[in-house]
Amino acid sequence: MNKTAPRRKAKLEVRLARPADAAGIVALVERVYADRMSGYSRDMIRAQINNYPEGQFVALYEGTIVGYCASMRLDERLALSPHGWEEITNDGFGSRHDPTGDWLYGYETCVDPEARGVRIGQRLYDARKALAERLELKGIVFGARMPAYARNRRKVKSPEDYLEKVLAGTIRDPTIGFQVRNGFEPVGVLKDYLPEDKQSAGLAAHMVWRNPYVDPDEPPRFRVPRDVESVRIATCQFQARAVKSFEEFIHNVEYFVDVASDYRSDFIVFPELFTLQLLAYEKEHLTPMEAIDRLTEHTPKLTAELSRMALRYNINIIGGSHPTVADDGDVQNVAYVCLRDGSVHAQEKLHPTPNERYWWKIKGGDRINAIQTDCGPIGVLICYDSEFPELARRLVDEGARIIFVPFCTDSRQGYLRVRYCSQARAIENQCFVVLSGNVGNLPNVDNMDIQYAQSCILTPCDFPFARDGIAAEASENVETLTISDVNLADLTWARAEGTVQNLADRRFDLYRVAWTRNPTGERAPAPPPTSGTGTPGGG
Repeated sequence: MNKTAPRRKAKLEVRLARPADAAGIVALVERVYADRMSGYSRDMIRAQINNYPEGQFVALYEGTIVGYCASMRLDERLALSPHGWEEITNDGFGSRHDPTGDWLYGYETCVDPEARGVRIGQRLYDARKALAERLELKGIVFGARMPAYARNRRKVKSPEDYLEKVLAGTIRDPTIGFQVRNGFEPVGVLKDYLPEDKQSAGLAAHMVWRNPYVDPDEPPRFRVPRDVESVRIATCQFQARAVKSFEEFIHNVEYFVDVASDYRSDFIVFPELFTLQLLAYEKEHLTPMEAIDRLTEHTPKLTAELSRMALRYNINIIGGSHPTVADDGDVQNVAYVCLRDGSVHAQEKLHPTPNERYWWKIKGGDRINAIQTDCGPIGVLICYDSEFPELARRLVDEGARIIFVPFCTDSRQGYLRVRYCSQARAIENQCFVVLSGNVGNLPNVDNMDIQYAQSCILTPCDFPFARDGIAAEASENVETLTISDVNLADLTWARAEGTVQNLADRRFDLYRVAWTRNPTGERAPAPPPTSGTGTPGGG
């Protein structure tokens, strides 16, 4: 009787990278480069994967990530012209990916030094070649390190002379040699490619592999298909009302979550500081600082309830915003994003308004990041943050295609500041922006005396979208739920083939936004307001 041989799990696997691999990839990069060059953050790795999921590969040996390569598509003009690494990759985020590009550009390949001997680098290169062949691209191009150049500098006349001697075999460069053996050829030297690479003196060999299955003389024409990637969004224009308990407030919130879920919505967003209603049942009058301290006591219960609803109703909830005590004791204005997989994410407001800083002593946060959801990455800009274009650009560079803007404004002027800036963010980043505001009034609660809102779902202004850039909007100052379907695939098409292509047309040779990794310092307190009632105005 024949017995079936026991099945064994493969020891080595090469597959597409996933956002969940980010921690393992960061650890790999740290092992590979050690103190020689700065590495990636998890946000940067997730951005690379979000911006071009097909182009990022990992190699796993017995479940541990031991190899990684990152790629994007670029047009020939950009890929074969002189450039630097930071310019071509937008500081490592890979957001210059062009879905109509005719070349595959590789901007990272690293292999664990302890996992040599099983040809992981070659396997990763083969995965890239297979992708280029399947897509019928002209080939692969990248800037290759020249790690033996610095120590051989005196033996050569120029970097070009160095490459010639490496090809002739009179100087050994392990990196260039490996790539030549894999079918790549140098077409020049890139100056100031990566200045921090001291071994290469900041230089890189401009390497090219040409796809043998594509006629180089036949101009390619890649089109982005008009696919459908539908997402249903609900924005709640929430009525400020006196409640007698925390449970009554949650009951009111749950009503709208239930309705949005009945309409099979993927997301529902509530307004900024919608929890100020919880101050309505306080028996004594509280000073602004006392009021905020009292609100922060509700944070654990609030996040628990929002998470419960997200799971029960199978919907992703952007929980407006709520004052929260940070680890360092500061009070911040935080949006809690509770996803239907049970996870809870927090996005603090980076720019408190002058009144928030003065009356409530609210401090701005230090980080803004895209949040991974089952509908792709999203971002949150709380009210005033929507008026700072650097923040939305960072979220979109990380892959966000929907940005939610919970807001709280007391006048039409304040509302329009948020509205016009959010529309600009949708146009300049070619993304959807969703606004949610409070309406009504609570005379005995600071910042709820009066409210003005017209919640809406905004789009870029181009042919695939609504004529006036508005997918849907609520009536002014009326409690309601506004729901609309948006097609995320329209964004991909517009970014590649739209009438204008704001993301692709950025001048990386002239400017870019550099984020500080370890922010320090503190802003001076705002002066007392010169008008109004002294309540923290929004927007």
